[in-house]
Amino acid sequence: MAGYDDRDGMIWMDGKMVDWRAANVHVLSHAMHYASSVFEGERAYNGKIFKSREHSERLHFSAGELDFQIPYTVDEIEAAKAEVLATAGLRDAYLRAIAWRGAGPDMGVASARNPVHLAIAAWEWGAYYGDAKTKGAKLDISKWKRPSPETIPVHAKAAGLYMICTTSKHAAEAKGCSDALFMDYRGYVAEATGANIFFVKDGEVHTPLADCFLNGLTRQTVIGMLKERNVTVHERHIMPEEMEGFQQCWLTGTAAEVTPVGMIGDYTFEVGALTRDIGAAYEQLVRS
Repeated sequence: MAGYDDRDGMIWMDGKMVDWRAANVHVLSHAMHYASSVFEGERAYNGKIFKSREHSERLHFSAGELDFQIPYTVDEIEAAKAEVLATAGLRDAYLRAIAWRGAGPDMGVASARNPVHLAIAAWEWGAYYGDAKTKGAKLDISKWKRPSPETIPVHAKAAGLYMICTTSKHAAEAKGCSDALFMDYRGYVAEATGANIFFVKDGEVHTPLADCFLNGLTRQTVIGMLKERNVTVHERHIMPEEMEGFQQCWLTGTAAEVTPVGMIGDYTFEVGALTRDIGAAYEQLVRS
């Protein structure tokens, strides 16, 4: 498949559809130098974007956390996403909406006078972890930690927060793993590079408290599904050594959907009944 810069199609950019290959930004865009960028990853199933409005609202929230305002309302973003899907003729697709500070009068840390841009693209994208959705993903344990909320806007979906995700995933892939697991700044289990994590022990579910990382929309959805099934869910701080006692494990995220985990470092997990059930139920929900 061609690189993401060399494809046929159209991308919505600042209010109009432009040719895919022409959707470019200036090299002195503030976002490139200072990471003043926020984004959303979304999936459409049967022509409908799952949790679409919640994603658009979170995009606005994330921009506010980085001290800039997107020049399009949530309703306008919703309309633009619909236009992107229709133009591409896609029903099952991944969408990426991204907002950033561009090039302008300021070229330093401060950038209040620079314009804010918005772009939305969509493409076909299968399982994020490949055959791990049936066999179980293998995770490395990252050397990096999720930072304290006192150091960075941890609840924004901001590009800069993914720097350690990229380096951690590269290290994991070099070891033959699908992804990496972060601990947080206190040493508790946190999340994977682009997905939240759940564990099962004796029929009850344990998931890290999202107090220093993104509380994913898929995470929230799955917690709701579990509670509807009368499954006890513990949102709490989890020590790394507790992983030895967990029987099942899965990841959640818009890209990851619900992906079982078979191994984290030296810890192993079965792809058990609850993992399979919640994965199948999520698949049914997003296509309903």
